[in-house]
Amino acid sequence: MSTETTDSKPLRGRICLVAGATRGAGRAIAVQLGTAGATVYVTGRTTREKVSEVGRTTETIEETAELVTAAGGEGVAVPTDHLEPDRVAALIDRIDRERGRLDVLVNDIWGGEHLVVAGFGRKIWEVDLADGLRMLELGVKSHLITSAAATPLLTRNPGGLLVEVTDGTQEYNATRYRENVYYDLAKNAPIRMAFGLARELEPSGGTAVALTPGWLRSEQMLDHFGVTEENWRDAAEKLPDFAVAESPVYVGRAVAALAADPDRARWNGRSLSSGQLAEEYGFTDADGSRPDAWGFIVAKETDEDVSVDDYR
Repeated sequence: MSTETTDSKPLRGRICLVAGATRGAGRAIAVQLGTAGATVYVTGRTTREKVSEVGRTTETIEETAELVTAAGGEGVAVPTDHLEPDRVAALIDRIDRERGRLDVLVNDIWGGEHLVVAGFGRKIWEVDLADGLRMLELGVKSHLITSAAATPLLTRNPGGLLVEVTDGTQEYNATRYRENVYYDLAKNAPIRMAFGLARELEPSGGTAVALTPGWLRSEQMLDHFGVTEENWRDAAEKLPDFAVAESPVYVGRAVAALAADPDRARWNGRSLSSGQLAEEYGFTDADGSRPDAWGFIVAKETDEDVSVDDYR
């Protein structure tokens, strides 16, 4: 189904909150919502004055807000640690006071990649317990705190959209171990949260979904491979499967398409991927391609000779 419209700003007048919008998928989602005309509150822990435990000073929430505004929306940066209920409550109170409504909530809070690297492929007794529990705080507890605080405002008007951003679809994760007990839990929990929240939002006409990007070319991933968005294909020369990677723009366009779809309730409670929604809504990645990373990953499990080109 296509949501093409003559209005180049289909989300004009919509109020959105992207929780965890400092970089990566969260930043791109915020910018794409702004491109569609929305007002977007963006949160995170790294500002121009203070850096979070992620340790990157190169991306800040102020910059994200500026990108939203430059894209055609209105970006509002609010420094927030989503593990602090009082701070989250104050954020929602501010949105209510300034706008009186909330139409879209995106829970993209994470910031635990440095913990995953330390624990990847290790058994539970080999992982520092504090690191493991921190993953669950960042990827699960923060989402619950934010949803509990924001849903009263989100459900005040019919048609609210709640997006739980995670890693992996329900179908993929159900039969595959994500290499670390804590990470596995942290990325499966948002899928189940979306399922439950869908039931709770449905009476007010709201929709909740889980959404995963594919192999994401985030700022951290590009740095890991020593490439930029301009020459990222150089990394595929060393690791051919990286050719199926997608830019953060792709999942950003997925959320914008969902938000602009008046019939999105058909997705309620579902686990979705950026590639799946690209096929449904007709959008592409920034380079005009339409990658299906999860399709490729599954296909390669049974056919080592599968071509990336068939999934791009």
